[in-house]
Amino acid sequence: MKTIYILLTIILSCSLQAQQTLDTLYANNQNTVAVFFPEAIKQAITGASHFVFTYNRETKQYFGLLQAQQGKTSNLLVVTDDGQVYSYILKYTQELPKLNYFISKTESIGSEVSTPIKQIPKKKTLDSIDKQAKDYKNYCQLLLKTKSERLAAKQRNGIKIQLQKMVYHQSETYLVLEVFNTSGITFETDFLKVYRISGNKKRKASYQRFEMKPVYMYNYPKKINTSQSLRFVYVLSKYVLGKKEKFLIDLQELNGGRQVKLLTKIRR
Repeated sequence: MKTIYILLTIILSCSLQAQQTLDTLYANNQNTVAVFFPEAIKQAITGASHFVFTYNRETKQYFGLLQAQQGKTSNLLVVTDDGQVYSYILKYTQELPKLNYFISKTESIGSEVSTPIKQIPKKKTLDSIDKQAKDYKNYCQLLLKTKSERLAAKQRNGIKIQLQKMVYHQSETYLVLEVFNTSGITFETDFLKVYRISGNKKRKASYQRFEMKPVYMYNYPKKINTSQSLRFVYVLSKYVLGKKEKFLIDLQELNGGRQVKLLTKIRR
């Protein structure tokens, strides 16, 4: 079978006898720590779930955001677009020594090299995607069977959106939402978007808004009839809000001007 070249093997740039000591990055759950790399981030992973490192998987960017819950020391491994590999120790601390880390290429511990292997059949990739979607669906169904809560809600023009649960599970954040229509007019959904907001909107220099793309949606309502309510689940890549951050949930009507925006500080 025809072979292809894919990046598999990481070659360390130093020998075992002279291996460099890894630097430490500090984080907590009250602040967002930014880590800037010399090239765009291709892949990143932490060694424990209480450390969360997020980066833009759709549009290549040179930085990632680090947060942590209190727990044992772990590690972070990052591969950049040029094949360089970076590794750091992660520690939780209440008092952060810095909020921004600027990484230089000299801190790379090695690089990826091309290794010829047999081409992986597409079916295996599709099977993996199908399994992940099935896992999302099963967990969403489980959440919708549990008793609803009321974490936050907003109503406007007879349309009410309510956040009932925020659950961290594996590498995702699950938002259980419910939309109520008491307006007397059918509401057709144009979009529902979730943003992460920091700073004060009145102070433009400090205000930042980042859209958080869903990785999966379950039972998402395209239309809510009058006197009807629908529950659904919106799944995001795992992210823990900082002390000064909020979630903005924005529901917009199709072919109409009705819009409901729910702002919440909840960090479950």
